[in-house]
Amino acid sequence: MKKNLLKSALYATALLALTFTGCNKDNGPDTEPEDTDTRWITLTAAMSLGADGAPPTTTNGNGGTLAYGITHGQAIDPNFELDIYPAGKGLMLTSPRTSRVQASEDGKILFDIQYTGADAGLFQSYQVAGQGNYTTFGREVNTQDILGTQPRWIKSTDELGVGVNSDGATLTTEYDGTGLTATFKRNVRTVRVAILDLKDPGMINTRQVPVSFPDELAVQGYTLGRTDVPLINAAKTKIYIGCAVSKIDPTKPSLNLDGTVAWTTNDNTNNTIGTVTLVLDYPTLRNPEFIISNVAKGNNNGYRTKTQHVGTDGHIYQAVATNGFQILRISKETDKYDDTYEFNLNTALGTTGTSIRGFRYIKDGKAIVLYHETDKSGGYIALVDLNAKTAKKLATEIEADTELNFGQHQNVGVVGDYAYIPLTPAGKAGNVYVVNWKEETIVKGAKLTGYAFARYIGSY
Repeated sequence: MKKNLLKSALYATALLALTFTGCNKDNGPDTEPEDTDTRWITLTAAMSLGADGAPPTTTNGNGGTLAYGITHGQAIDPNFELDIYPAGKGLMLTSPRTSRVQASEDGKILFDIQYTGADAGLFQSYQVAGQGNYTTFGREVNTQDILGTQPRWIKSTDELGVGVNSDGATLTTEYDGTGLTATFKRNVRTVRVAILDLKDPGMINTRQVPVSFPDELAVQGYTLGRTDVPLINAAKTKIYIGCAVSKIDPTKPSLNLDGTVAWTTNDNTNNTIGTVTLVLDYPTLRNPEFIISNVAKGNNNGYRTKTQHVGTDGHIYQAVATNGFQILRISKETDKYDDTYEFNLNTALGTTGTSIRGFRYIKDGKAIVLYHETDKSGGYIALVDLNAKTAKKLATEIEADTELNFGQHQNVGVVGDYAYIPLTPAGKAGNVYVVNWKEETIVKGAKLTGYAFARYIGSY
């Protein structure tokens, strides 16, 4: 027992050392960072942690996020080696679990909202100065009162971000009658939303929005669950929010211990609804409406990855992720799904059983897709053309490794003609793979050392 306690204490001490030495904090004036010519590419890695601060036994991403900046020349150099894990080497973002890191288009600023922990909901900005040099600047904004302790958010532009949360006690049920003879009417979910000013940090507008499906769907038991990836459209008139949707059996009420009636029996067998997006007016956050695809079925709220982007043509392209194989389009003219459009990854690759785990729109219909395949180990990369509806698999040496997966992958950084994908199987070494998306090539670049139960999850 004493030995186990000692191990736990040592592991917790190591994480604390990373936390306090990885960042030079500056809570000074609200000024923009100095402009520099170097384009730094920030790589992020997720650490793991066991229960009550014990050493991890699984790759869970609950030990925080490390960040380190390299150059393009280093990224494409197979002789360059990066060990991000020694204490003080990189920035340890203060969120105790995997941060939802965002970055400015030029890579000079990182944005983060702490996910769980003592400062859960705290928005911070970091100046990127390369290697492990990150400095906080500007105002810190506490979003917890609106977004709770587990905020989910993305950056729409360098000036604007949106956070959402529908976790916890946000569900109410409407019904007629009493007890086990009651008749179910609908479940109502309250979605908390905040619009974030990233240039002059603060919350521009917030609202708690109660939403339910239209009567004909609501009475069948369709229920909104987790919400994520809120994106502002190109016209800045709407916000599109990814949704997880479940279905309860409205014919099977039960009684809680206090005698109140509830409907909790899962009815996924009869869940036939198409992919759903919640739409709000921007910037008022009013007039909630569900739009439903007739092309695809499956959730689009992702899992720590951005599943929708505004395309060069102004339409929104949305992956049915993280378990689907389709990319859908929301029309800029109608603000609805364009059911005449479908990108099918299975068809484009000439295979079956793909599931999209990461999606990065680049430009002019070109995009990077990270995906898994049913009954296969590993993680795979494809360069896709959403206009031509074609895809090219980009092979890597470690793609079939049993410890490689994209379950927590957050972002693919793009600079000019290049996209940067750090690949490390959990607990193992790997490399930065650099894609020239115009030439449709991939090269194995910088070496990335491994660390127990850790893996790289993004680039910016």
